[in-house]
Amino acid sequence: MPRVLLVEDDPAVREGVELGLRRLGHTVLAAATGEAGLEALGAFRPDLLLLDLMLPAMSGVQVCFRVRETSQLPIIMLTARGDDCDIVVGLEAGADDYIVKPARAEVIEARIRAVLRRIESPAGARPAVERHGELDIDRAGHTVLRAGEQVALAPSELKLLLHLSAVPEQVFSRQRLLAEVWEHSYYSDVRLVDACVRRLRIKIEDPSRSPRYIQTLRSLGYRFGPL
Repeated sequence: MPRVLLVEDDPAVREGVELGLRRLGHTVLAAATGEAGLEALGAFRPDLLLLDLMLPAMSGVQVCFRVRETSQLPIIMLTARGDDCDIVVGLEAGADDYIVKPARAEVIEARIRAVLRRIESPAGARPAVERHGELDIDRAGHTVLRAGEQVALAPSELKLLLHLSAVPEQVFSRQRLLAEVWEHSYYSDVRLVDACVRRLRIKIEDPSRSPRYIQTLRSLGYRFGPL
C-alpha cells in the first residue's frame, strides 16, 4: 500500500485522516507543520504527500514549492471551502490535485490511487522513444528529454503530456482531460487542467515563442501539435 505523509495542523482533521487511511491499510506519518513535514520527507520516503494548504508559519504553498525544488513526489492539497485563490496558487506551485475538507478517508484514498496511477507504465505497444521536435518521450521509462536534457515532470504533468501526445492534433476538452487524466467527474474543476498546462509549458516550451507542443483552441480545449 502507498506510504502517505500527512501534513495538517488541525489535530481533529489530522487524527481523522490518519486513522481513516490506516484503517484502509496505508502506512501514514503525520506532521503538524510544514517544517516538520519537510524534515520527515527524507527519512520516511513517502509515495505521496497529503498537504494542508493553510499551515502556520510555513504555508502549504511554500512547502509545495520547496518539495518541487528537488522532487516530483505526488502532492495532493487539502483545502477549506472558499480558498479559491489559494487553490490556484497551490496548483501553480506544483500540486497534482486537491481535496476540499471535510472528506471521507475513502474519498481521499481514491484520489491517492488516481494520482499514483499517473506514474504507472501506460498500456499498449508503442515505440520505445517517441520524437516530437525537440522532445523525446520515453513512455515506458517515464522520462522526457528536451534538446537532450531531461525534464523533471510532476505526475500530473507527465500523464497530461503522455495523454495529449499519444494522439497528436486530437483536440481534448478540459472536461475530457479531467475525466481521463485526473479521473474526476465531468463537473469537476477545470483549473486543475489549466494550471497543469501552464506548468508543463514552462518546462517544455520556448517562452519566446507561441506554444509549439501544447496548443490552446479557444472554447474547445487543448491539443498536442502540429509541430
